[in-house]
Amino acid sequence: MKTLKFALAGAVFSVAAMGSAAYAQDGDITVGVSWSNFQEERWKTDEAAIKKALEAAGAKYISADAQSSAAKQLTDVESLITQGADALIILAQDSAAIGPAVQTAANNGIPVVGYDRLIENPDAFYITFDNKEVGRIQAREVQKAQPEGNYAFIKGSSSDPNADFLFSGQMEVLQEAIDSGKIKNVGEAYTDGWLPANAQQNMEQILTSANNDVDAVVASNDGTAGGAVAALAAQGLAGTVPVSGQDADQAALNRIALGTQTVSVWKDSRELGKRAAEIALELAGGKEMGEVTGAEEWDSPNGMKLESIFLTPVAITKDNLQTIIDAGWVSKETVCQGVEAGSVPACS
Repeated sequence: MKTLKFALAGAVFSVAAMGSAAYAQDGDITVGVSWSNFQEERWKTDEAAIKKALEAAGAKYISADAQSSAAKQLTDVESLITQGADALIILAQDSAAIGPAVQTAANNGIPVVGYDRLIENPDAFYITFDNKEVGRIQAREVQKAQPEGNYAFIKGSSSDPNADFLFSGQMEVLQEAIDSGKIKNVGEAYTDGWLPANAQQNMEQILTSANNDVDAVVASNDGTAGGAVAALAAQGLAGTVPVSGQDADQAALNRIALGTQTVSVWKDSRELGKRAAEIALELAGGKEMGEVTGAEEWDSPNGMKLESIFLTPVAITKDNLQTIIDAGWVSKETVCQGVEAGSVPACS
């Protein structure tokens, strides 16, 4: 029996709980996963990969869904610890607000893996895909389809550092064309919670202010892309305006085949989930963060040195949809639903 001391949301209290990283043994490890908003399609794929890796190691999986609430996520993490988590994987709803939970875990010797979204805390190992490169890929593919004209930028949530990493990568590619006047930024907006409905509203507002004169949309994920496409469709513009995304959501891959979305950047979350589970197990087993397989020291935007792993993303367009079908990510039937046979190589 070990007493765990918590300081969450300003309260300090003690809870008795069985187990901690200090007592974790092979085959007797519990990994707690705190999801920010499990309703998004892609997290189910991540979860399946995490579960598979933990089960293969004889470890136990427990989880909680914050339902897009930073406050609930704090209590979720508290609950996971009291349930006996030896390590935590946290998909942060708000990278700043999650700080007290990470500190509580650290105080009790429970390692934390910051999953996909940056937790700028040296007590959290960081695993993600190279999000600046994701932004570069999005911008390159949209620019390839539409080299000049009026661009709209539908960004991610302002509380998620990934939104700014993505936009930074997009600007690395497009800034020269913007400075030369070939491309004009006619509107940009953060999307609260990455919610498609909010993205649609943002796109509608940009279309109104630009009198529908928008030639390209750089949307930061497939959910925001879906919202943007819905707004474009309402104005008869879907399929004529290139749109980017990421995550290789099934609906987005179908939009690519239909021609209403240009690219989705595939971050194979099966690999991300597997690696996160493996890292959590290594840390729960007593490894230091710098000893984790594949770990590299990385300087965060605020100058913190974090142990991190960055995986490589892949652009999926109409020309290589077969790649993602062959990888078993999605079925041909799903990709090609409603698509005219032969209009894209994968649907021939």
